[in-house]
Parts: sequence; C-alpha cells; structure tokens
Amino acid sequence: MTVYQFEAVLNNGETKSLADYQGKVLLIVNTASKCGFTPQYKELQELYERYHGEGLEILAFPCNQFMSQEPGTDAEIAEFCSLNYGVTFPIFSKIDVNGEQAHPLYQYLCKEAPGMLGSKAIKWNFTKFLVNRQGEVVERIAPNTKPSECKEQIESLLKEKV
Repeated sequence: MTVYQFEAVLNNGETKSLADYQGKVLLIVNTASKCGFTPQYKELQELYERYHGEGLEILAFPCNQFMSQEPGTDAEIAEFCSLNYGVTFPIFSKIDVNGEQAHPLYQYLCKEAPGMLGSKAIKWNFTKFLVNRQGEVVERIAPNTKPSECKEQIESLLKEKV
C-alpha cells in the first residue's frame, strides 16, 4: 500500500487523487492559521518554489483539532495563506488528523511512521511526513522542526529514481 491509494478534497471542493502525485516527493503537513508554528508557511512556500521543478509537492491539510487553532472556513484559510504567505502549493479541505474521524490518509501516515515511543497520534500542528517517489512514507518530522531543516532529506529523495 502507498499514499497513492488515497484521495482528499481540495479547499476548492475538488476531489483529488493522490495518485496524481505519482513519481513526486511529497511533504504532507497538517496546518493551522493561528498557531505559533504558522510562520512555517513561509518556509514551506520557499521549499516549494525551490524544489517543485525537481519533483517536490507540498500538501497542506488544515486541522482544527489542536486548541482550535484553525477555526476558519476553507475559503478563509485559502485567503489567509495566499495573502500572508503567498502560498501556491495545494491546500486541502479542513480535516481531522486524530481520532475516529481522522482522514484515512492520516490514519495511514500515522501507522507507517509512528511518532515518539511508537505513538500513532499527531502531536500538534505542522507535523510533517516525507514520502518518496514510490509513495512510501519515509519519515515523520516533528512540528518544531522548521521546513528549511528538511532540505537535506528532500534533496536526497529527489535524487532517487522513480
């Protein structure tokens, strides 16, 4: 099984198959607009601009499960990201990443790359998952790790052949 078996709804209401990203390196991030880590959007956009042409896709999944730090509608979230951070990478519709209502993609990501002490739950906003060109989850990255600190892993995965 790979991430390509899943689909999710973009924040414009369009259903997107993750199979559309086959052959790409993915950085999948649960995001929030009112979090101390929200400025990571700037570095995520910088990574996207730097590596998108080489095959990087960043997929943002807004989530309101952590102290209600993503209260907006999909349209409000899109506007916030565009106006404040110039985000051009795909932003999906708001989802749950933990619990019984967790999106199936996140259930899979958490199973494939458990956190500290084997925890499957997402700890906080801006937890990142790196996925290789074959659709395999290779790493879970802590929320407090800045996106710019992921360059080495991203560059390594981009060098791999499909």
